[in-house]
Amino acid sequence: MYSREETKKLKEHFWTTFGQYMAVVPSSDMEKINWVNYKTGIKNIFFRMEVTNKKATIMIEISQADDGIRNLVFEQFLELKPVFQATFQEEWDWSNVCYDEYGKQIGRISRSLEDVSILKKEDWPALISFFKPRIIALDEFWSTAKYLFDIFK
Repeated sequence: MYSREETKKLKEHFWTTFGQYMAVVPSSDMEKINWVNYKTGIKNIFFRMEVTNKKATIMIEISQADDGIRNLVFEQFLELKPVFQATFQEEWDWSNVCYDEYGKQIGRISRSLEDVSILKKEDWPALISFFKPRIIALDEFWSTAKYLFDIFK
C-alpha cells in the first residue's frame, strides 16, 4: 500500500516519463506539442488520459455547461464517427450523457485498458503502448476535424 505522497510521486513520474518519451513525436501538423496536456483549441473540448490503480482511459471529454451546446458538439462528433473509426480501426465507447468525477454532466468518447496500474512500474510499458498510438491518432483525427468545431470557440 502506498501513501498519498508516494502515489502522487509515482503518478508524476509516469506522466513525466511519458511526456519525455513522446517529446520527439511531432503533431500531425509537424509542430511541437505537449502530448500529456493536449490543447484542442476549442473551449470545453478536452483530450484526456487517465490512469488509476485499476485501468487506463483515453478520452475526448465534452464539458459545455449548456446541455444544448454540449449535445450539438456531441452530434458533430457523431457526424465524424466514420472518419474517427477509420483513423483508429477499433471501437470506442460513445456516451452523450455521463458524469465526471465531480458529478458534472458531460459527453465522452473513450477507450479503456483494464487490469493495469499506474502504481506498478512493470505496467508502464503497457500503459505507454496503450496511450501512444491513440493520442497520436487523436491528433491526426483532430488536425482535420478541428475546423468543423470552430463555431464552438
